[in-house]
Amino acid sequence: MASLIEVKDLSKDYKVRNHWWKKEAITVLQPLSFKLDANETLAVIGNIGSGKSVLAKLLVGAARPTTGEIYLNGQHLQTGNFKQRCQHVRMIFQDAGNTLNPSLTIKQQLEEPLLLNTRLDAQERTVQIRETLQKVGLLADHMHFYPHMFSGGQKQRISLARAIILQPQLVILDEALAALDLSLRAQMVNLLLDLQEQMGLAYLLISQDLDIVEHLSDKLLVLNDGKLIESGPTDQVLKNPKHKYTKKLIMSQRKRTVK
Repeated sequence: MASLIEVKDLSKDYKVRNHWWKKEAITVLQPLSFKLDANETLAVIGNIGSGKSVLAKLLVGAARPTTGEIYLNGQHLQTGNFKQRCQHVRMIFQDAGNTLNPSLTIKQQLEEPLLLNTRLDAQERTVQIRETLQKVGLLADHMHFYPHMFSGGQKQRISLARAIILQPQLVILDEALAALDLSLRAQMVNLLLDLQEQMGLAYLLISQDLDIVEHLSDKLLVLNDGKLIESGPTDQVLKNPKHKYTKKLIMSQRKRTVK
């Protein structure tokens, strides 16, 4: 039986001009492979520039891989087929406020992916929007509000609603909880776990917060300078890291937490 997501030898190079007549390739992600099943969370950690966000962009289709393939339920995800990606792979960013259009109601913003990717009529779309808002802990009437009428935590819930409204199979969380305070962060973690159980979602979690990584993820990848240096079950990697970079990363995070 095929995994939900299978990534084979995925890599990314960027060409930069080093002289006015010549370009050279800079590797930002070396060939990387992993598998992820439904109801599983894979966390990716590493310092800034380690390749975490590059991996997220490749998975969501915002960047074209230099090498490698991505399979969903055994079927190849084609580069450039945005409709195929949009339905199955969704992404939530750190700053929810900047991803919401201030001039549109929440209903208009949640309706857009339904208009582009489904054949639901107006009444069916409204029902879907209402049910999705309730799934993320908001009121159905919130669909008539504008973004400025919500708190930061509520905006993040709206971003989550927009991510799951097409009933995707993989949701990428790119530092999605970093801007929230501790209590709101805990609420969002619990909500994500509930939705994962209800919908069978797989998550790819990009985070520098090891407490969230430990609580939310099943498996862990450690990246450094675009290279996979360690991987395995989250509890094993965090409790018994093999690579000195992983040890240093964990130690620096623990020091920040103590402060």
